[in-house]
Amino acid sequence: MLRTIFFVVLLVFVRVSLSYAAPADIPKTGQATVSATGDDGDLKKGVAWPSPRFTVGAGAESDCVTDNLTGLMWVKTPDSTPRTWQAALDHADALSLCGHTDWRLPNINELESLVHAEYTKETCSGSPCTTNAAWLNTQGFTNVQASFYWSSTTYAAYTPYAWFVYMIIGYVNIDDKTGNSYVWPVRSGQ
Repeated sequence: MLRTIFFVVLLVFVRVSLSYAAPADIPKTGQATVSATGDDGDLKKGVAWPSPRFTVGAGAESDCVTDNLTGLMWVKTPDSTPRTWQAALDHADALSLCGHTDWRLPNINELESLVHAEYTKETCSGSPCTTNAAWLNTQGFTNVQASFYWSSTTYAAYTPYAWFVYMIIGYVNIDDKTGNSYVWPVRSGQ
């Protein structure tokens, strides 16, 4: 006797409503010049920069600058001694400044937030700014070097390397953690 077995597949479609956190607000790059249709100068996407963008602290916080766009508090005068990545982490972690001890090395996104895409359209001492560092030095910061600054972000594909920002033009890249770059501590602010 032959038996025939039938399989019945019941497909049930269920509509699921998921709740996600809203994406983080991304600031504008500062690019205002249109080079091509659809570029950032044309679209000007992102959150507008507040005016003023940066505020130098007063009183006990006079050695610090708050970014009114991100809410981050930065050391007004970045350290002028290039250090290895580990030494940069240690230096930032040990810092006590402006009445705060929760300083750290910024992650790559935080550090890159200091880049102004059109710093050359800004004025530095009566002339166009020649570097992103020069522009930052007109925003309440002092002694920002037109050089490399470490982030706390390790390069995931090869962990002996970490990300940095080159403050001449805002270039982002990786370097061996044993190399020397500048340190610019940050804290989360209020």
